[in-house]
Amino acid sequence: MSFPWANEYKPSHPLMQWMDEKLPLPRLVYNAVGGGYEVPRNLNYMYNFGFLAGLCLMIQIITGVVLAMHYAPNTLVAFDSTEHIMRDVNWGWMLRYGHANGASAFFVVVYAHIFRGFYYGSYKAPREMVWLLGVVIFLLMMATAFMGYVLPWGQMSFWGAQVITGLFSAIPLVGDPLREWLLGGFAPDNAALNRFFSLHFLLPFVILGVVILHIWALHINGSTNPTGVEVKSKSDTVPFHPYYTAKDGWTVGLFMLIYSAFVFFMPNALGHPDNYIPANPMQTPAHIVPEWYFWPFYAILRAFTVDFLIVPAKLMGVLAMFSAILVWFFLPWLDKSPVRSAKYRPLYRKFFWVLVLDVAILAYCGGAPAEEPFVMISQIASLYYFLHFFVIVPIVSSIERPDPLPFSITESVLGHDGQAALGAKA
Repeated sequence: MSFPWANEYKPSHPLMQWMDEKLPLPRLVYNAVGGGYEVPRNLNYMYNFGFLAGLCLMIQIITGVVLAMHYAPNTLVAFDSTEHIMRDVNWGWMLRYGHANGASAFFVVVYAHIFRGFYYGSYKAPREMVWLLGVVIFLLMMATAFMGYVLPWGQMSFWGAQVITGLFSAIPLVGDPLREWLLGGFAPDNAALNRFFSLHFLLPFVILGVVILHIWALHINGSTNPTGVEVKSKSDTVPFHPYYTAKDGWTVGLFMLIYSAFVFFMPNALGHPDNYIPANPMQTPAHIVPEWYFWPFYAILRAFTVDFLIVPAKLMGVLAMFSAILVWFFLPWLDKSPVRSAKYRPLYRKFFWVLVLDVAILAYCGGAPAEEPFVMISQIASLYYFLHFFVIVPIVSSIERPDPLPFSITESVLGHDGQAALGAKA
């Protein structure tokens, strides 16, 4: 968002002046992430996860491109080529572990980013497009991660592809032909592996393009902040650089320490041991489970065990699993509260933490065997999940009495005193 008090880019060196005239790339960078981009002065560390998500995306693209140079997308040698990367390629083990754990890190920061949006109402007007593009990014991430999990062609890779693509067969009439078209055959085989490899290589660049649109949409109306109050004066903002580049830099350092600890000391902690066994279509694993970041939605899928009239349980599970994400598209219109931040919405804040607990329960049940009591718990947690978005959020936004909002961002930082009031008028 461009404010009248924002610093203007004024190159002093003749070369930079010439560059700014012919191709104003330095001006674009300066206005996007430099001193020309003003942001609310009260952003807390929960607002750092967007930058960390961008860092994770770049890690995944760089490591993925290098890994693709040594990987062979053929069912006869895919597993062996993965082992070749691990054992024979210089620093191949680090690249592969960095890529595998980078996917988990990516989902950790994106989940934190999404729930921060839930808490602070980042989906509300006038930033609906920022939120909608963010949900599109998440869907693309899920597709990319699923296809990447298939590539090592281990036991869990093969059977994960078999189960997930089998969901398409639940769609009436077109389900089976759609699955055969997706796989290039009747079961996961060489054609499917080639297609998944091609798409897994392509989709990160599609994600990058949508991320650029996401940031562009964010710059139109500016960032939200923990109060939900819009910027009113110069005292409400500070330049992104150096204030938030320094803050992001500290978070990047902490993130890299944790990420490196997983890559170098416990690289398989978040993986599944069965994926170190070559794919065997004749031997079904005892417990087929996706990667941990799919567990909440996998639990919703498995929660439907009984047919309802003419609708099979499998189809209801598939529809519910996709609806669990698609409902986020409608959140800007389901929540009609004029107050954005849960910090000033006491009733909504309680239900938000119940939702966090509910998703954690779904995640635990999704990684557990498909047996009691996990199935029953999944059913109860799934019911609450949809009640939260379709019933609780609309009702709470209508009946809730929010706490008084600060007059300005400056007042929320400095307090309600003469200095804050003076700053608000500046």
